[in-house]
Amino acid sequence: MQIKPSGSLSFHAKIQAMKSPLPLPRPEDHLSYQLHRKQVWQQILLPILLAVLILIAVIVLTSVATFRDNGEVGRWAAMSEIWLVIPLIVAGLILLILLIAIIYLVVRLTNLIPPYSYQAQIIFYRIESGAKRINKMARRPVLLFQELGALIKAAIEKARERM
Repeated sequence: MQIKPSGSLSFHAKIQAMKSPLPLPRPEDHLSYQLHRKQVWQQILLPILLAVLILIAVIVLTSVATFRDNGEVGRWAAMSEIWLVIPLIVAGLILLILLIAIIYLVVRLTNLIPPYSYQAQIIFYRIESGAKRINKMARRPVLLFQELGALIKAAIEKARERM
């Protein structure tokens, strides 16, 4: 510890470098890395490969059934259309149910509004309609003068054309 003339203390420490670096383990040798590699194969790659193989099998089966001697292409087209429309119908039904639930909740919440809040809402609607009416009344003279100005300009233009 050193005391400076101004009365403050200052501390100094010296850190010595290590003589030899620690050997770092290879990631391949670590147990968690090995477990990760195993999980990547089991949980990601294997399901993707199985899905691709199933898709290829369905494509081959559909092609063989459709394009052989009596393939009945129209029937396969109708079946394909049904399978394409089913998800849209399910999504539409889910949205319809959600919309009905929202409407039901809004009706229930509207009935829960206290009477005084409802009266205050009516008062504010009246104030809003009054403000709109005043706005219209204030605009009428301005619009009237603009229309008169336009008529006068048109008359002057006509008079100039005649001369």
